[in-house]
Amino acid sequence: MERPSVASVLEHQVKARPVPRHVGIIMDGNGRWAEVRGLPRLEGHREGSSSVREVTRTARRVGISALTLYAFSSQNWARPAEEVAGLMELLREFLESEYSEILDNGIRLNAIGEVDKMPRYVKEPLERLRRDSAHNQGMVLTLALSYGGREEILHAMQQVARAVANGELSPDRLGEKELEEHLWTQGLPPLDLVVRTSGEFRVSNFLLWQMAYAELCFADVLWPDFRSEAFLRCLAQYQQRERRFGLTSAQIQREDTQRAKA
Repeated sequence: MERPSVASVLEHQVKARPVPRHVGIIMDGNGRWAEVRGLPRLEGHREGSSSVREVTRTARRVGISALTLYAFSSQNWARPAEEVAGLMELLREFLESEYSEILDNGIRLNAIGEVDKMPRYVKEPLERLRRDSAHNQGMVLTLALSYGGREEILHAMQQVARAVANGELSPDRLGEKELEEHLWTQGLPPLDLVVRTSGEFRVSNFLLWQMAYAELCFADVLWPDFRSEAFLRCLAQYQQRERRFGLTSAQIQREDTQRAKA
């Protein structure tokens, strides 16, 4: 009898315990993956699309409610024009090739960021897939496109300032809830886990407000090599941590005991 793969064993173990509701991934290392192989950087991004596909499938199988992928940052526009054009073309290809799979698996596609800056040939398939998947009840797959955490917070504060200026909101009533209603991630579950690949230890302007209490996992794997097994290891690592949100371990244990008795 054939022995189960490491990934299948890990997946069984992860599914046996509570998984994070919302996972964000900083997909880093595509260019370096290509360069060490003597390939054009764009080939690394192309191979990275396969990782997107595999990680998304794994996230859906284990029961994650929301997966947010940092696909293109606000700062990425400053890269060489040829690379940016290639990335846009790969994004268009991904949106078109994954159309049926996203719909067939009940996934709802979402996008955050300054999406209006994307070229028309990307926006059209993006909006089509967002529209056609809008009523799906499965996992929410969010693509962060032309996205920056500082830019998001600034945009939210501009919306709040307009509401105050129009008399719709009193400054004294402004709290976290009111601000979060103006974030691009409004409606998504709280962020539980952020994964960064490629061995870098920084958050690169990703979901800055949302990751205040998120767990962080830094994987020493370039994104094109980050497949199901690597992702499951990050989820397993998350499941071993105690999330205290400013409380003590003793307080958390008492709350767990009270919930178990209720």
